[in-house]
Amino acid sequence: MILEHALINVTPGSECAFEADFAQAKSVLASCPGCLRIQMHRGVEHPSRYLLLVEWETIDDHLVGFRQSENFTKWRALIGPHFDGSPDVDHYEVLSSIRPDDDHDS
Repeated sequence: MILEHALINVTPGSECAFEADFAQAKSVLASCPGCLRIQMHRGVEHPSRYLLLVEWETIDDHLVGFRQSENFTKWRALIGPHFDGSPDVDHYEVLSSIRPDDDHDS
């Protein structure tokens, strides 16, 4: 599993419009092969900054399957007009994971 981490700054004052358009755009993203989970978080200290986390089966599902598809064009048309600069995107592999409520005696 690959975690896409995208830091998105939106034009101040367009946060509500961005969030409304993201509500539509996430269904475009969710329909892509290899897309496992989508989370969007809004900054507390910086409310015009958003953190998008997308879990992909493989990095190629994101960089080839999504980025080189018509879905990317639709996605970008919906939310791109709200961007204040280009998103900062990185990919991560899971090394370790634990939930505090997991049974640690197993």
